[in-house]
Amino acid sequence: MASSNSDPKQQHFYQNVVVMRHGDRIDNFEPLWTSTAARPWDPPLVEAGKVRAFCTGRKLRNQLGFPIHRVIVSPFLRCLQTASEVVSALCAVADHQDDPNDMSSQGTVIDPSKIKVSIEYGLCEMLNSQAIRLDVAPKDGDFGFNILQCESVLPSGTIDHTVEQVYKELPQWQETVEGARARYPEVMKALADKYPSENLLLVTHGEGVGAVVSRFVQDADMVYEVAYCAYSHSKRPIFFSEKQSFTAEDFVGFT
Repeated sequence: MASSNSDPKQQHFYQNVVVMRHGDRIDNFEPLWTSTAARPWDPPLVEAGKVRAFCTGRKLRNQLGFPIHRVIVSPFLRCLQTASEVVSALCAVADHQDDPNDMSSQGTVIDPSKIKVSIEYGLCEMLNSQAIRLDVAPKDGDFGFNILQCESVLPSGTIDHTVEQVYKELPQWQETVEGARARYPEVMKALADKYPSENLLLVTHGEGVGAVVSRFVQDADMVYEVAYCAYSHSKRPIFFSEKQSFTAEDFVGFT
């Protein structure tokens, strides 16, 4: 809902949300990987994907022009690994921030107090056979995500255990494309409303980035192709009252 900042008692803040696709997934480089994988629907990153994610995190830190306060992640392994690298780059202590030889989180010293991280089912992959082939999808429809196991992939000390997810469980298998493309902007808005005084980074899937761009970037065409670790940036003005209730205008997307 739009709001006016004419009230001198209101505090004015721009909230920024960055929505990023994960890095390079192994099954797109090693086609036979799925034939022996215990969880063929949940591929990890290749090493180049981790490097891409870490370097993208360093780019965000140096070029965004605003801090990221909170990172929220899809439960799929490729997104968790991407978030781990990005968060490590964002939280790197001063002596390790800009060493060009640092190409991944390995050996990077971080300050985990800088950013809080959590997992959100609503940011998951589009759950249908268009995104996850039937020959690799779980036959019983159970994707088997364990939150504690998911959290173990993320940097120690960064997890916010107080968070309540927007989606308490995964969407139903064989959700429609239209339903998934509506889900991502809705979850983005819900998360932004939960943390109105914070800038967010959402690590999700290509469909999620495309849906957010199509929804919030003026005159944008429907986006179907998103590069690894590509991201969109949207922002909105927030107005806080003395009682810390808030009103917000609509998000405007820029990329």
